Amino acid sequence: MSAGRERVVILSGDCLKVSTAAVIPIKQFRDVKQRLASILNEMERGALAQAMLRDVLAASELCQHIDSLHLISRDPIVRDIAAEFDVETIEEPVEADLIGAVQHAGTVLAGKGAERMLFLPGDVPLVTTDELDAVLDSRMEPPMIRIVPASDLMGTNGLAVAPPSGLTFSFGPDSFRRHLSLASEAGLKAEVLKLPGLGLDIDTPQDLIELNERLAIGETASHTQAFVMENGLGERLDAWQKDSE
Repeated sequence: MSAGRERVVILSGDCLKVSTAAVIPIKQFRDVKQRLASILNEMERGALAQAMLRDVLAASELCQHIDSLHLISRDPIVRDIAAEFDVETIEEPVEADLIGAVQHAGTVLAGKGAERMLFLPGDVPLVTTDELDAVLDSRMEPPMIRIVPASDLMGTNGLAVAPPSGLTFSFGPDSFRRHLSLASEAGLKAEVLKLPGLGLDIDTPQDLIELNERLAIGETASHTQAFVMENGLGERLDAWQKDSE
């Protein structure tokens, strides 16, 4: 998300009286997953992103520790998905970039009484409710963070912050280590959880191959599984691998 572009924060309800909120930033679907262009066209990449988001929202809805769900996006399609999951939109400052938008959400939620905020990406379709419950169990009390790294230990695939405005966010390459450093500077206790579902974000063809293999052995991701089946993704990945040899 670039600075200076209009964006919205999608919140569940006008009057938040919650202890824990989950925040999911979403790019415009026409711009997502460019590194998958060798396998999926623009429309397919957008459809995959929407399927993955629905799976993340479905897991989040069932998490006993999440009191409200929030999306950050400037894409009007997100409003349609928000309606499926009963969330609403509020305006976000137009000058905010991705980091600024999430930072602003933390400030807003803290002001409305939230004690903890969980940042989630929308492209972790294998995340489970049990994993989210583990991140947000009752032992996570302020001032602290719990962070779930990507499987390569570079990116940040989940970040719970208590209080919501207690951390300066820093997404991008090597954000996992930067967030640990920033937490230390802010005097926040930090715990790291390595979780297999939440640890897999889908950015590259190799990520898609791993996702397809894990879906084939029964890992749950209903909307993403439907996309894989309907688009013959397994066969296309096989062909891509042969062409890449």
